[in-house]
Amino acid sequence: MVHAEASTFAEGLNKKEVYEQVLEQARALFDDQRNWVSCNLSNTASLLYHAYHSLPSPSNAVNWAGFYVIDPKNPKQLILGPFNGQVACQTIAIGRGVCGTAVEKKATQLVENVESFPGHIACDGASKSEIVVPIIQDGKVVAIIDVDCAKLSGFTLQDQAALEELAKLLAESCDF
Repeated sequence: MVHAEASTFAEGLNKKEVYEQVLEQARALFDDQRNWVSCNLSNTASLLYHAYHSLPSPSNAVNWAGFYVIDPKNPKQLILGPFNGQVACQTIAIGRGVCGTAVEKKATQLVENVESFPGHIACDGASKSEIVVPIIQDGKVVAIIDVDCAKLSGFTLQDQAALEELAKLLAESCDF
């Protein structure tokens, strides 16, 4: 059984090593556990938040890490899922903002400056950059990983590749 130490990251790890630990811990947490909301997304939100805070700037300026899922009652919007950070927007229309655009395009949105993104939704005014990765199951977006940073250019292609790998793992490990 995995313990709280799963979200403890040693000092001095580089981003590659931190993401390797996130993926390793996620695999262990998901083993024999397909509940997407109560277990897998909740634990993953914690893993990500603590992972970023173990790294130097700008990663340690991550101020929100979590998920939005397709609303089962209204598939034209996302609803808030598990997260770590400030209180967030409860619903987001598909096609609106960074999250809704990621769903509409079925593609990762890596945004260096959220103020320059057309239609950006400012749930937290402190956020300066954002990355949103769709979780795709059977060809359909079922949820998104959303991470905000209080610094400009908080995310790189390295973040994108690792989060896309995590999104695949979640799609394989959860019964959405």
